[in-house]
Amino acid sequence: MGPLKGLKVIEMAGIGPGPFCAMMLSDMGAEVLRIDRADAVGAKGERDPRFEVLNRGRPSIALDLKKPQAVETVRRLVQQADVLIEGFRPGVMERLGLGPEDCAKVNPKLVYGRITGWGQDGPLSQAAGHDINYIAITGALHAIGRAGGAPVPPLNLIGDFGGGSLYMLFGILCALWERERSGKGQVVDAAIVDGVNSLSSFLFGALARKGWVNERGKNVLDGGRPWYDSYETKDGGYICIGPIEARFYQLFLEKVGLADAGLPDQNDPAGWPVLRERFTALFKTRTRDEWCALLESTDACFAPVLSPLEAPLHPHNVARGNFTEVDGVLQPVPAPRFSRTKPEIAGPASRAGQKTRAGLAQWGIPENEIQALIDDKVAIQAAV
Repeated sequence: MGPLKGLKVIEMAGIGPGPFCAMMLSDMGAEVLRIDRADAVGAKGERDPRFEVLNRGRPSIALDLKKPQAVETVRRLVQQADVLIEGFRPGVMERLGLGPEDCAKVNPKLVYGRITGWGQDGPLSQAAGHDINYIAITGALHAIGRAGGAPVPPLNLIGDFGGGSLYMLFGILCALWERERSGKGQVVDAAIVDGVNSLSSFLFGALARKGWVNERGKNVLDGGRPWYDSYETKDGGYICIGPIEARFYQLFLEKVGLADAGLPDQNDPAGWPVLRERFTALFKTRTRDEWCALLESTDACFAPVLSPLEAPLHPHNVARGNFTEVDGVLQPVPAPRFSRTKPEIAGPASRAGQKTRAGLAQWGIPENEIQALIDDKVAIQAAV
C-alpha cells in the first residue's frame, strides 16, 4: 500500500546508514532484496534477527561474491532493479565486477546509490571511520556539549542516519524523478560528511552574521541560554524548556509563578546566571510528573525528558500510534504518513541467507537454477 509500491531495490548488506535507508524504502512499499555475504550465514555471534530492526521488511539472500556465478546472478537481478544501494569502501564493488559501469551495461536506467562516511574521493576516502569521526570534520561535533567540557557524541543520529541515510534517500528519489524525464539512471554519491555539512547550513549562516559563538554551550540552541535547556526535577527526572519567543517565555514565567519575581530580562546575558540558578532551584521543587501536569499541552514550550523505554508510553505517542510490535519486538512505525498510500512494515528481519531460495524465486530466478546455485555453494540457504 505504500507510496513506493512497485519500486524494486537491491541492497548490498552493510551496517548503519545503508540498512536504515533500505528499511525506510521497504516501509514505504518498495520491494527490497538484501544480499548478504555467504560467510554471514550462521556466523559466530549472529544475533536473533527479531532485534535487527534496521533489517526489517525484506528477505535476505546469501551469495558468495567471490564466485563468478554469484556476480552473474547479481547482474541478472540488477536487470530488474530500479535502485541498488551499497555501502562499501570506494572500489570494492568495482573489484567485484558490480560497479556502476558494470551495472549500467545491463540496466542503464539503474539508480546506483553509494553511501560512505568520507565519500567516493578525497584524501580520506579509503580510511576507516564511524559516525563520530565523520561529524568531527564537519564542525557539528565541536558544537555539541556543555560549556567548558568536551564535545559529546550525539549517538549516531546526526551522521549515520541524518547526514547519511536520509540524504541517500533524498538522492535516490531525486534521481528517480529525473529518470522519468531522461530515461537514464545515475550514481548517487551520498557521503555522511557531505550530508552533515548540509544539515549545518543554519549554523554557518548564524556564524556569518555573528549570531553564533564558536564555543560550546554559549548559544541559544546548545544549552547556552537558561530558557533553552534541561533541568533536574525533585524525583531525579529531567524536563526541558525552550520558550525562545517573548510571548512563550512570558507564559512560561506566569505558569511557574515567576512572572512577578523581578527576574532579569530574558535577553540580557548578564542576567542569565541568575535565571539559570532560579530555574534550577525551581524545577527541583516538584517531580517530573507534577511539572507535566502544570506545563504540558501549553505554549510554554515544555516536555519531559523521557528514556527510550518511556517514550512509547507517552500519551502523545500512544495517540498517534507511533510504536508497534513486530514479532514481539517494540519498534517505531514507518514515517512520514500519507493520506492515501499508507506505509507499513513488511515483516521482521530474516537471518542472513534465510530467504535465499524464496528471494531469488520472487525475483524470477527459475527453481532449477536456484537449486544449482545452492548445490554449487554459490548461494547459501540458511536453516530456517
